[in-house]
Amino acid sequence: MTELKKYEIFINGEWKKPNSGEYLKSYYPFTGKEWALIPRCNETDAHLAVSAAKQAMEADEWRSLNATQRGHLLRRLGDIIEKNADRLGKIEVQDNGKLIAEMGMQCKYLPQWFYYYGGLADKIEGAVLPIDKPDTFTYTRHEPLGVCVMITPWNSPLLLLTMKLAPALAAGNAVVVKPSEFTSASTLELANLVKEAGFPDGVFNVVTGYGPEVGEALVTHPDVARVAFTGGPMSGANVYEKAAASLKKVSLELGGKSPNIVFDDCNIENAVKGAISGIFAASGQTCIAGSRLLVQKTIHNEFTDKLVEFAKTAKIGDPMLPDTQVGPVTTQPQFQKILGYMDIAREDGAECILGGGRPTNPECGDGWFVEPTIFAGVDNKMRIAQEEVFGPVLSIIPFEDEDEAVEIANDVIYGLASGIWTGDIRRAMEIPKRIKSGTVWVNTYRALSYIAPFGGYKQSGLGRENGQKAIEEYMQTKAVWISTAKETPNPFIMR
Repeated sequence: MTELKKYEIFINGEWKKPNSGEYLKSYYPFTGKEWALIPRCNETDAHLAVSAAKQAMEADEWRSLNATQRGHLLRRLGDIIEKNADRLGKIEVQDNGKLIAEMGMQCKYLPQWFYYYGGLADKIEGAVLPIDKPDTFTYTRHEPLGVCVMITPWNSPLLLLTMKLAPALAAGNAVVVKPSEFTSASTLELANLVKEAGFPDGVFNVVTGYGPEVGEALVTHPDVARVAFTGGPMSGANVYEKAAASLKKVSLELGGKSPNIVFDDCNIENAVKGAISGIFAASGQTCIAGSRLLVQKTIHNEFTDKLVEFAKTAKIGDPMLPDTQVGPVTTQPQFQKILGYMDIAREDGAECILGGGRPTNPECGDGWFVEPTIFAGVDNKMRIAQEEVFGPVLSIIPFEDEDEAVEIANDVIYGLASGIWTGDIRRAMEIPKRIKSGTVWVNTYRALSYIAPFGGYKQSGLGRENGQKAIEEYMQTKAVWISTAKETPNPFIMR
């Protein structure tokens, strides 16, 4: 029997055993077999990590660095990640079962965040205010918040961490990360690279394990200034509630039930590819999945036929092979959940026109695979159209005209992303104004950049990641008043 790789937690620049002495098994979704052991942390580990981060914030080694120097460190970290991108990508595949083609690309793209925020670190400027008080010089300065906790999910661990980590470090904060208990390995591997880059001890810490045992202790710790969370809506609401008790700053990137809207004036071949990309890429395990495909009735049948034929060509199997297009689902509970939603859809009257179960292909072995699945005849009120499945399950919903398309698109509790396929420039400009989502793609889907802000409307979350505004969410603004008056006026009257 192959010995499992055993990880430790990373606190104050050192690898430590968890206080519990216990470890969780991490499974490779392609085989369903364990491959690594992850520390099962508890409240004691959480408090040690926060204490280390707080000490780092107060120590001269980190506090005395100016913004330009922090930028140099971030760019150095970007270089080191670039050299290790292939290795990190393979670790992510072992942890979450997503395609090496995607995880490899994501890891090679990660350095761009550190280069971008490394360059932005010394561009966040205060201002001299034209204050209305005589004999007074007033200016503003931006300062780090302090200890920031980052809780990340299992679908794209390093990418979703990087979107938080790069601006937080650029702003001068210290960080404690709690990755998903299902996919902690790549984040622990990143800790070595942060240390190699030269960040002071305690600036970056990683504790692992279950949310109730370690995550809650981090969220409620009095020395934590900010919590950045990506995950499910129920967990996000719980984080928000717990953090609110001590008035912590919070950002939440939660679920989605994104509409991908196909108008009859679109390029049908491109729209078919966009629909496939929106739902079957990453096996549907993405918060921006275009799981509701709204198709104009005038092309509904033609489009559906072409969509099904294209989806049938998807190669399913070993995620480590570069030509595989659909890999397994990351966790066994999620696998069961997806199959359960298929049963619900059938019970509600939706028609399964592709897939609908577990594939029998020999190349899928014993892994947690779900067939690319398409349901037709879906009404937007059905649970399959209202609730996040987080799997390769697509619902086709017909619509008559623009107004009905917008009405259906907005008729969910979520508002993370959306897509529009059209050849009409007026429609391309006007419909995005009416869609209630944080991102609208026109004639493309699943595009992401460190430059463009990302976040949700409604119950898809709070705050924004990426872009220039993201660094401001990790800073606070201070006003400084300096009197130049020769004599202090009447002290009993507010100036």
